[in-house]
Amino acid sequence: MTGNLEFEWLIVLQLVVAIVLALPTAWNREQHSRIMGLRTFPLVSLGACAYVLVGQSFIADSPDAMARIMQGLLSGIGFVGGGAILKNNDHVKGTASAASIWITGALGAAVGFRLWWLAVLLSAMNFGIIMVMSRVKRDVPEKPNDD
Repeated sequence: MTGNLEFEWLIVLQLVVAIVLALPTAWNREQHSRIMGLRTFPLVSLGACAYVLVGQSFIADSPDAMARIMQGLLSGIGFVGGGAILKNNDHVKGTASAASIWITGALGAAVGFRLWWLAVLLSAMNFGIIMVMSRVKRDVPEKPNDD
């Protein structure tokens, strides 16, 4: 009984960590883009982690089956990210949020696989790129429209 209880607590820990590691980028996106933010990013990370955990519970050691689960996650999260991209004439908005949501899904999957170092690295790199490149992008002059 104790072993099973510890396993369940590990699952709870994984789900919580998946949420927490998504929060820095979620906070940034909430403040700057409003397309996706404090609800979407943690939910995507949580969902990706949960699908990996559920998959692990019934596929045993089948790499092919886990690859199919990962393929489904990749497609599904891409679909969610695609919803963030808005096109208005020649201006496209939301691509950074879409790419970040994709990375956040990978982060959640990494937590599900207990690849803690990878999950932390993805969280830090995603947040770092958003922060640094947002500042760089502000300093780049806009290209004049040739139309």
